[in-house]
Amino acid sequence: MRIVFMGTPQFAVPSLEHLINSEYQVVAVYTRPDKRSGRGQGLLLSPVKELALEHNLTVCQPSSLKLPAEIDKMRDLSPDVIVVVAFGQILPPEMLAIPTYGCLNVHPSLLPLHRGPSPTVSAILSGETVTGASVMLMDRGVDSGPVLSQKEEAILFGDTAASLESRLSVLCAQLLIEVLPRWVAGDITPSPQDEGKATYSHLISKGDGNIDWTLPAVRLWLKIRAFQPWPGCYTRWRGRRLKVLEAIPVGVKKGEPGRVMLLGDTEEDTVGVQTGKGILVLRRVQLEGKRSMSAAGFIRGQHDFVGILLPDNGDN
Repeated sequence: MRIVFMGTPQFAVPSLEHLINSEYQVVAVYTRPDKRSGRGQGLLLSPVKELALEHNLTVCQPSSLKLPAEIDKMRDLSPDVIVVVAFGQILPPEMLAIPTYGCLNVHPSLLPLHRGPSPTVSAILSGETVTGASVMLMDRGVDSGPVLSQKEEAILFGDTAASLESRLSVLCAQLLIEVLPRWVAGDITPSPQDEGKATYSHLISKGDGNIDWTLPAVRLWLKIRAFQPWPGCYTRWRGRRLKVLEAIPVGVKKGEPGRVMLLGDTEEDTVGVQTGKGILVLRRVQLEGKRSMSAAGFIRGQHDFVGILLPDNGDN
C-alpha cells in the first residue's frame, strides 16, 4: 500500500507515526513551506517535516497544489491512498482523483459538526461535553465528504484546546489505522453527512482573545479554555495586557461588568470579576512581561487591583 501523507502541525504527528510503524509504505510527506521565525529569522520546520526527516522520508512543500507540475508529481508517486491530517491546503479535484482508494481526511470532530479549521476550539466554545474523531472520504467541499468511521471523546470539565487536541490527535491516529485496511478491503460503506446538521468553525485571530466583561461568566470561562494556548484571553490593567489563564464561573450576582472584587479568604477563591451574568473567579493570571502566577499571588503584589474597573487602559 503506497501512501502519501499530508499534514503540518503537531496534531498530525501521531497519525504519521502510526503509518510509519505500520506495514504501509509512506512514499512522500507533504507539509506547508517552512516559516521564518525569531530575531534571526531562521527557518522553522513543521513538526510533521521534522518527523519525516528523522525517518528519511521524501518531503514535499509546494506553495500550491493547483500547479500542473504538482499534479504531475503526485501522479508519478502513484499513491493508493492520500491521507490528510491538518494539512492547511485545499486539494484540487485533479489530485483527489489520483489515488486508487481516494483521499482520506482525518478530522477532530463528529462530522458534520464543526467543519473547518478550528473544530476543537469550536467544540469547547459551544459548551459541548462530547466531541470525537472522524475519517471521511474527501470530496470537493470543505470537510463535507462521506464518513467512513467515527469515535467519541469526552470533553472534560477542565479541558483546554491544548489538552483536548492532545487526546484527539492520538484518537485520530488510532482510528485511521483501524479504518485503512477495512476501507481498502471493501468492508466499509461511506455514510453521507447530514447537511442539515452541519456546523462550521472559523479561523481564530489574536483579537478573539480580548475579554468582553459584559458577556456571561460561563461564556468567558469557555473562551478562556478554548483559546489556550493561543491566542489566550486577556484584559488590560494599567495599560498592560493581563492574561487570564485559569478561571471558573460562579453565581448569578449582577453588578457593573468588569468590576474586580474580593470573594473570600481561601487561596483559590480570592478575587473575581463581575460579568454580564455571574462572577468570573480568577485562578491564574499573567501580567505582560511577567511570569504567570496565582490570582491570590497577583493581588498580594497589586493591592489596588481590587475595586478597579476592567479593562483599565492606564487612564486612571
